[in-house]
Amino acid sequence: VQLQAYGGGSVQAGGSLKLSCKASGMITSVFNPGRMGWYRQAPGKQRELVAELAPGGATNYQHSVKGRFTISKNSARKTLYLQMDTLEPEDTAVYYCNIKSGSQDYWGRGTLVTVSS
Repeated sequence: VQLQAYGGGSVQAGGSLKLSCKASGMITSVFNPGRMGWYRQAPGKQRELVAELAPGGATNYQHSVKGRFTISKNSARKTLYLQMDTLEPEDTAVYYCNIKSGSQDYWGRGTLVTVSS
């Protein structure tokens, strides 16, 4: 199983990016019940939870991104998304996707998001 995160890049403040995370090699019975999340790690800081999506569809967001970021998934494509709007320089970080299913904890390689003022 491999999580491939992509979609990062450089944007100006106020811009948008959409991150994707494809779960290659993960069977549906593992993907669908999984608890999914996006984390980020800014330079010199600890990794932090940005958004999470429960199997039933409930979402949870870090306070600083509420109303600006949206987490979603496409089960048929086994892909997790993070739509990021109204980006701020404080959103600059490496973003990681995560899927927890049963006793398994999968992480993708990070994708860098840089927001300039």
